[in-house]
Amino acid sequence: MARDRYTGGRGRDGERRGASSSRRQRTTGFDGRDARRRDDSGRAARSRSGSGMGRGGSGRPPRDGSSHTLLNDTSEQGLVTRRNVVLGVMGAGLGLSVLKLFDYQIANASTYRGRADSRRLSSQTLFAKRGTIYDRNGNVLTSSVECQNVYVNPKLIEDADAAVDVLVEVLRVDADWCREQVTADTTFNYIKRQVDQEDADLIAERGIVGIEFEQSMKRVYPYGNLASQVLGVVNVDNVGLSGLEVYYDEDLTGTNGSIVRERGRDGSFIAGGAYEKVSAQDGTDLVLTLDVNIQTAAEQAIADAVTRSSAKNGSMIVLDPTTGEILAACSSPTFNPTDLANTNAADMNLRVVTDAYEPGSVFKTVVSSMAIDLGLMTPDTTFTVPAKVKAGDDWVTDVDNRDYQMEMTLREILRRSSNTGMVLVGNEIGADNFAEYLERYGFGESTGIDFPGEATGIVRERDAYDGSSVPSMSFGQGISLPPVAVARAVAAIANGGVACTPHFLKSRHGEAIDWSEGEKRIIEEETAQAVTSMMVTVVDEGTGSGGAIDGYDVAGKTGTAERADESGGYAEGKYMASFMAFAPASDPKVLVYATLDDTSYLSYMASPAVKEAMEQALQILGVKPTR
Repeated sequence: MARDRYTGGRGRDGERRGASSSRRQRTTGFDGRDARRRDDSGRAARSRSGSGMGRGGSGRPPRDGSSHTLLNDTSEQGLVTRRNVVLGVMGAGLGLSVLKLFDYQIANASTYRGRADSRRLSSQTLFAKRGTIYDRNGNVLTSSVECQNVYVNPKLIEDADAAVDVLVEVLRVDADWCREQVTADTTFNYIKRQVDQEDADLIAERGIVGIEFEQSMKRVYPYGNLASQVLGVVNVDNVGLSGLEVYYDEDLTGTNGSIVRERGRDGSFIAGGAYEKVSAQDGTDLVLTLDVNIQTAAEQAIADAVTRSSAKNGSMIVLDPTTGEILAACSSPTFNPTDLANTNAADMNLRVVTDAYEPGSVFKTVVSSMAIDLGLMTPDTTFTVPAKVKAGDDWVTDVDNRDYQMEMTLREILRRSSNTGMVLVGNEIGADNFAEYLERYGFGESTGIDFPGEATGIVRERDAYDGSSVPSMSFGQGISLPPVAVARAVAAIANGGVACTPHFLKSRHGEAIDWSEGEKRIIEEETAQAVTSMMVTVVDEGTGSGGAIDGYDVAGKTGTAERADESGGYAEGKYMASFMAFAPASDPKVLVYATLDDTSYLSYMASPAVKEAMEQALQILGVKPTR
């Protein structure tokens, strides 16, 4: 019976073999409860057998008495623990996501939006039209016109050779440099800014994708180089750099506008994308006191004088002494405002304002006014003038090199331009009075002119005077002044003793500018008339005869100043020749002051330039003859 039920012994798995088919069927058809019971009984049996490896074991004993981990633990407690870990990880991830969304959408939303917009949106400046500058008669001296900045987007350029060819041909840029810009790994490179509209149209006609244009503005000059030092220049961004362009930059600039457009990843504009335009507001127009015809006459006269005298440079200022309005101002050489690359920076200076010199004998008119205003003398006061006189440790002589003394009135001293005679006059004035009148005239201070970079010169303080100070200043040495300051002083003499502020701006916003606040009485009217009378004698009979004009009474004074050298002394044979004059002397309308720097010639070389400019100015202004 036993053999009928068992087929013989146990197999390798520890179970009896040869079970009946019904037993096998029950075994193959067990439910979950039977399986758990069987598993539990098996584990119990293994537990009872100790830690040794049974024949039915896995072949590897557990190290800590447990062969399962949290992840493979199928117990009820293990399942709960594993679920908590998974939920914790999911919760942490969700929390981080929420924090990130809060950062993107609330906390730093504007920052991230700005970054996205900067990659997606393109802002293009709409340059405001800079204010137009007119002369006193409404002639346009400089204005702004539309032009184009030409740039490339290398990402869009399909034919680099064609792009380079047209850009080089029309814009005349360097071919190798242009190719670098066209093939660069970027979406924007300027090729040339402020290109004339005609040239931009020639490029646009080729239809090369990737060559693009940006609206801009640039200055144009209907009269070419005329008054370029007065007007000054702007840079490619239309910001004033020099002259009145920088002095009145805030008025002229206006407010730029903008266009914001949406671009794709390759830099091309997206059709129907974001678009916003803010229109530009143009700058303010200015009307100057300059007269283009008088300016033309002055520039030609001083240029000719520089050539005749072989001077290093020359300057001229023409003004109305009764108002301070500057009718013309220039220096020679001048410059081309449209070709700054080939311009000498020094030639951009308006030297009548920016440079300071020893004025020389022109200053004798000022010293004479001091003496007369103090009541110390009249034009007829007589002096015994020696051939030479001591000024500190140096001897002063006259240009005629006479070796004898002469009797001279103050009028004769001025007519002959006697240095020795003026030293005597200065000594009569005295150091304290001399310093006081220098202060009255405003020497060493700004004249108030509306122009950048005004020099104030070198004027000693009273407590710094030595034995040579008053004698040397009496004939125009030992003091350094810009020509505009000397012109203002002599203009005060022409204007009955009242000084005005020299200025360029006549009106703004269509309203006249009131400069009367700068008016100041320096000397009495009788003093001014006496000095004017002596200056007429200088032109009619003395050193200033080269400035005489037929039909007009002209008051003037010549000047020759020695030029300082690097050692601190005076250079041999180097002078600054000058001439100052105003007319008509009886009712002044025009004052002209010319200087010729670093020339071997004396003052007589400057007189013809003043005569030429003044003669034309009187005609242009319609001043009737007085003689």
